[in-house]
Amino acid sequence: MLRALQNLRRLHALYTTREAKSLTEWAQIIRSYLSHGFSREALILYAKNPIFRTQHLLLPLILKAIACHSLLQLGESLHAESIKAGTVDKPFTGTSFISLYARCHEPILARKVFDEMPVRNPVAYNAMIGGYWKNGNMQSACDLFDSASERTPITWTVMIEGYAESGDLAAARRIFDSMPSRMRTVVTWTVMVEGYAAIEEMYAAREMFDEMPMRNAYVWSSMINGYFKKGEVGEARAMFDRIPSPNLVNWNSLIAGYAKIGFCHEALGAFRRMQESGTEPDEYTVASLLSACAQMGSLDSGREIHKLIRKKKIRMNSFVLNGLVDVYAKCGDLENAQKIFNGMIARNNSCWNSMLSGLASHGQSGEALELFSQMEESDQVKPNSITFLVMLVACTHGGFVEEGLEIFKKMGSYGLEAGVEHYGCLVDLLGRAGRLAEAFELIKIMPMKPNEVVLGALLGACRVHSDKAMADQVVTEAGSVNSRSSSVNDVDCVLLSNINAASEKWELAEKMRRKMVEDRVTKSAGFSSFERLLVRIKSFHGWPTSMGCRQAAACVHAMELSGPTADVATAVEFLLSFMGGWPGCAYAEWKWKGVNHGELCWRCTSKPLHRVGEDGEGRIRVRQKRD
Repeated sequence: MLRALQNLRRLHALYTTREAKSLTEWAQIIRSYLSHGFSREALILYAKNPIFRTQHLLLPLILKAIACHSLLQLGESLHAESIKAGTVDKPFTGTSFISLYARCHEPILARKVFDEMPVRNPVAYNAMIGGYWKNGNMQSACDLFDSASERTPITWTVMIEGYAESGDLAAARRIFDSMPSRMRTVVTWTVMVEGYAAIEEMYAAREMFDEMPMRNAYVWSSMINGYFKKGEVGEARAMFDRIPSPNLVNWNSLIAGYAKIGFCHEALGAFRRMQESGTEPDEYTVASLLSACAQMGSLDSGREIHKLIRKKKIRMNSFVLNGLVDVYAKCGDLENAQKIFNGMIARNNSCWNSMLSGLASHGQSGEALELFSQMEESDQVKPNSITFLVMLVACTHGGFVEEGLEIFKKMGSYGLEAGVEHYGCLVDLLGRAGRLAEAFELIKIMPMKPNEVVLGALLGACRVHSDKAMADQVVTEAGSVNSRSSSVNDVDCVLLSNINAASEKWELAEKMRRKMVEDRVTKSAGFSSFERLLVRIKSFHGWPTSMGCRQAAACVHAMELSGPTADVATAVEFLLSFMGGWPGCAYAEWKWKGVNHGELCWRCTSKPLHRVGEDGEGRIRVRQKRD
């Protein structure tokens, strides 16, 4: 993309060095900018040449660029100038103004231009019909469609697309069936397939797909997207495998589909196959890959994708920049996340939320509160419901109780209603602070029924603070636990059993456990996800020789060379067994890079032989374990 822009600028420089520059040459440059997606550069070039502002050859091109940025005032100014110059009566110019006003959500102005056109060709009808349904007025679109004296294949397709986009596939199918078969193009078929896939009607989509006389890359991608949306991963992959020659659009659908449903390793695997096929990635490819890396917490993979972006000179649009901020923030590399965040000219809600979430989840709640204040003062965006949820989590992790209560109250001033997730965070915040009575009162006044997350947060706090009486009240509020209320899940049952056990009420704890067995309630197994385990062995005393640490480090390093271990337990078990051969005392410290911190102590009661001052280091690579 960057190479294309550089070539266009060379072309521009070539023309500007010549003494005579014709209107056709300027139109060629602007058209080239627009065809490559550089509408901003086209506007800058056009602004430097006011002599061509009302030329009918250039005006439709520049109106297209204006529509991309919804610059209504500039469009109205050019409209007035074109009326004075008499160029607005040209059919192509009038149609361009219709499209501009429709894109700027001004269908009344668009219809005024349409009605004042001396000659209304099918292109004008198509633009006006599309303008109506894109602004949510299907009835006016239908009326105009019925009044059209001539209907081209595009006219039919625009009408079908309008109904499909509005979710009325029955009406779209009626228009499709009434359309002359000779006018049905591959685009018309694709619109119908995509409409069914969007509402997860994959049986109807597959029927339509199988009936198609010919297929393009987009209809294959529509089917893949539909299967992924419905959760039918196998069907999506099978559909992809049927494509004769997958192109970039198809690969992007496969990679994005995997990433969206959490099949992150599969997304990276698909990308490797894409590279082997010789297909070059674009900004949409890397945005999906960054999302997968962020979900896995894979900092190394995220860095590799970042290097690829630089190497391939892939365009850094908002999706890519947001993805980079997200992956660095979630993986704990807050320095790089902040660097990219600060370098962004325009930040949307997703970018702010990613940065705030990264700070909150890595123990920097105070910094998250400061950044939230900057967001409130910013003129670019306003906090949304996700922002407030992130901030409540930040306050919970940081123990900022009063700040959290204040943030919760602010939601109303932004016209936002708190959801059950927000109440759950607030209950957790109060519960961790020991304010169990306040948390319980909050649950009772919630405008919606508390779910297992809300009740589980308070039950967890009851266990931490050993408040069995409050736990009983929570259970009573939720309903009878013995009847397995929908608001009490397996985690809550385990919590209640543990609370009873901690209170030495063994009979109640055993009763709860028996009830779980009778109701076939099982505790969902958890798993940890991390890439690399860094192990540092520190000798205090008791090693038989001064080479002990070095030998241990060499053995740990050998594990890395021989292949990844299955999980942390395997690595720790190896270290304990290895160090267990020596008397004395040893200490093993590990950390999950960008994920968490922890330590393991191992002690031996044997009498130490002597002290050694050397340290050894090694690395063990650990794969993500799926349950």
